Amino acid sequence: MVANEIPAPPAIKLSRMRWVMVGMAFFATVLNYVHRLSFNYLSAEGELRKMIPDDAFGYIGTAFFVAYMISNAFSGFLIDRLGTRLGYSLCMAFWTTAGLVHAFAVTPLQFGFCRFMLGIGEAGNWPAAIRLTTEWFPPYERSTASGIFNSGSALGAVIVPPLVAYLGVQYGWQSTFIILALCGYLWLVVFWFLYYTPKETEAPVKTFKIPAIKLLKTRFVIMFTLSKTFMDPVWYFVTFWIGRYLVDVHHLELKQIGWLAVIPFLIADVGNLAGGYFTQYIIKRGVPIPRARKIAVTVAGLIMSLPLLAGPFVISSPMSALLVFGLAGFGYTAYTANSLAFPADVVPKDSAASVWGMACVGTGLGGAVFQSVSGIVLTNYAADLGYHNAYSILFAGFGIIALIGLFIMLFFMGPLVPNQALHRYAQTGEHS
Repeated sequence: MVANEIPAPPAIKLSRMRWVMVGMAFFATVLNYVHRLSFNYLSAEGELRKMIPDDAFGYIGTAFFVAYMISNAFSGFLIDRLGTRLGYSLCMAFWTTAGLVHAFAVTPLQFGFCRFMLGIGEAGNWPAAIRLTTEWFPPYERSTASGIFNSGSALGAVIVPPLVAYLGVQYGWQSTFIILALCGYLWLVVFWFLYYTPKETEAPVKTFKIPAIKLLKTRFVIMFTLSKTFMDPVWYFVTFWIGRYLVDVHHLELKQIGWLAVIPFLIADVGNLAGGYFTQYIIKRGVPIPRARKIAVTVAGLIMSLPLLAGPFVISSPMSALLVFGLAGFGYTAYTANSLAFPADVVPKDSAASVWGMACVGTGLGGAVFQSVSGIVLTNYAADLGYHNAYSILFAGFGIIALIGLFIMLFFMGPLVPNQALHRYAQTGEHS
């Protein structure tokens, strides 16, 4: 072997079990979003709406994202050290229990605490799922596998409105949180007895854990984190505020929202699969993997941003608003299907979850800031300008920050190729 050559990883045997495993990650992501969004719809009107005004709702969202930011700083490293089976199981147990405790909260402060604990647990889903796909899928299939498990976020968002509307009306909001928690515990039991790491991906020799400070010093990690500070809050605007938007601007009730709010997330769900498949298609057509990823995120980022920028000028009905939300969601999920594969393209397998978790510190920071800003904008401008114009400010603002995130990703993050120094360190423990 040439002196500076990095040893190739062992080949992954393409077992059919890989689809079962990514299916478990898919269902975990569905449950992740069901727990995350149920509160938003239950508090859009009725008893909880009276308890939680717009500014309090924004601050409660901030509590979730502050916790999400804190958790992402360590959850990836924890999962890389505990392994996929134990790490994923602990994350599910934690966020499911946090979701259950929502049933016993009665004040905005208590809900803020519950949302904080939910954010601590939920942040681990993506590092764990990325590690799972890295263990089970070869590089050329990872964007597709990532799109499959991440489509659970959009499907979860599809399921939540009608599910929560039905459960909330039939059984009340407290019982709704309890029922949803039982689903999480069921997943936990199945995953614990089903999951294993394929022998082909178990390291044949000892590898060295890359210190966090070494990862943090790389251009890729810094700029990927910064880009997510601007890109990811767009999705949280769509998912967190759509219920209140439909109530405030179009005066819909929870029963109506339960069905109409499904439309944007059905559109977004297609983006997960289309984004991953588009990249796989152009790779097969001869486009190098690093270039294919950048092409895909460029197209996806523009689809995310442009409908939001046009929103204030084209929205004239609930359906036109839902289409704008849906196109923005499609762009985001198509972008995410590719960005989920970024860490495994650049860093060693055993650091992929760590890097994703570190980058998602940017997600938490951006989510915390822009959730608070959204609540403040609505509180300060809705009374004078009306809710329609106040939300138009948010549409335009989120369209702009999506373009900022895309610009950082394209021009500052660098090429998506293996970092030679990090791979060499993982193999030898030696600095370059």
